[in-house]
Amino acid sequence: MADFVPISEAKKMRSGVNVEAVVKSKPDARTVNLKSGGTVDVCDAIISTGDGEDEQMKLTLWGDDIKSVNVGDTVRITNGYTNEFKGEVSLTKGKFGQMEVNP
Repeated sequence: MADFVPISEAKKMRSGVNVEAVVKSKPDARTVNLKSGGTVDVCDAIISTGDGEDEQMKLTLWGDDIKSVNVGDTVRITNGYTNEFKGEVSLTKGKFGQMEVNP
């Protein structure tokens, strides 16, 4: 069983991130161009641990994962990674991570 970390700690990590959190908001998806050619839908949901911790972070959802997550769902990301863009850290499950919805 993976050890889940608070969002405040996850923001300091780069890989091997395990977080369990609640989806607070999920805007409409947008389409982005891939470096390898083609396009994919992407959505930046906002998650919070919901344990009194006010810390929130972006959860970047790609492709089919967008449809599987709704506001109010609990998501469990195992072996995810973070990246920083314009000073904001976001979490994604990536190629080698896993995401469970309402586990």
